[in-house]
Amino acid sequence: MERKGLRGLPRNVWAVSVTSFFMDISSEMVLNLLPLFLSTVLGTPTAIIGLIEGLAEATSSLLKVFSGWLSDRLGTRKWLAVAGYGLSALAKPFFYVANTWGMVLGARWGDRVGKGIRTAPRDALVADSIAPEQRGLAFGFHRAADTAGAMLGLIIALLVVVFLRGEGGVLTRGTFQTLVLISLVPAAAAVLSLAIGAREVARPAAHERVRVTFRGLGKPFFMFMLIVGLFDIGNSSDAFLVLRAQERGLDLAGILGMLITFNLIYTLVSAPAGALSDRIGRRQLIVGGWLAYAAIYLGFALAGKGWHVWALYALYGVYYGLAYGTAKAMVADLVPAHLRGTAYGTYNTVLGVLDLPASLIAGLLWQGAGRWAGFGASAPFFFGAGAALLAAVMLMLWQPPRVATPQV
Repeated sequence: MERKGLRGLPRNVWAVSVTSFFMDISSEMVLNLLPLFLSTVLGTPTAIIGLIEGLAEATSSLLKVFSGWLSDRLGTRKWLAVAGYGLSALAKPFFYVANTWGMVLGARWGDRVGKGIRTAPRDALVADSIAPEQRGLAFGFHRAADTAGAMLGLIIALLVVVFLRGEGGVLTRGTFQTLVLISLVPAAAAVLSLAIGAREVARPAAHERVRVTFRGLGKPFFMFMLIVGLFDIGNSSDAFLVLRAQERGLDLAGILGMLITFNLIYTLVSAPAGALSDRIGRRQLIVGGWLAYAAIYLGFALAGKGWHVWALYALYGVYYGLAYGTAKAMVADLVPAHLRGTAYGTYNTVLGVLDLPASLIAGLLWQGAGRWAGFGASAPFFFGAGAALLAAVMLMLWQPPRVATPQV
């Protein structure tokens, strides 16, 4: 039954998924090692790493709501998404020449601006292209393809690391630069895949009816975003998980193996979880994912050895598989079809803007600032576990409206 469902997915879902597969091959072999490059090669403190991650995500996220709104107003999705993927591909070479954390911030910012332009139109294109009863499967499959690309990118990174044999098992500048050069090939393939493979879905432009306001998107969407925002304030950048693994004793090859394991679990869970949400409801899957997140983050806080972090990071893929794509499917359930671009832009913007305080809080809780030494490496993870648990309880208590079946 599931295979039949996958075979029946429309061309646009496949095109977007292939594009995400290639772009994640490119991005994950570089961006997952970026905190190690900053920390080990450039000697950047964790507070600055949190600032870089937070600023890059928050700045790019401001574009997501505008890009989503523009796609609604113009009645077009594809070429905005292509432009965003193209900008991210063009930003990649600047990581090669970066020799200060400020240059890394600039390259990271350019990459995330591209993501900010593409994300909402891409998600709206998927939602426009699929029937409501298969929406969870479509977003779950997209996440699975995206994550499979991430896993392949990490495997390539691991092979490069083993072949170049970094000094003492740590990342070197030469290894990082080699990975950046390799990443340019799948980045170009991603842009071409979407430009050639996707088709616009015929729909009228929304013109003056579209307003970038919560009120225009409705109370159910507003309540959902309040709850999701509470969760996200404790969901700091995954860079801190990589740093936690290093702090607990994993070397570079071990960290890459950990990330590969995570992405394998994420890939395997995403599509079945999305299909399950079509049958039993989105809210149950998201609550389950957030409860898993709370337990896993508590484990990160208490982890005593590197292999503890590895095992927990593998389980972290279960949270992502259950909740990430399902939440995106739920956004489409809560808003009218002609406002999907604006809704996805708003959703991604709110979460992206919250990445800045979330990452800053994590960095400060870990190492403090000035004369304050912070609470230590466990503190960000205790904080994240508490926020996730509270958000899960709120989502369980909230009763979303019965979903109407929109026209696709």
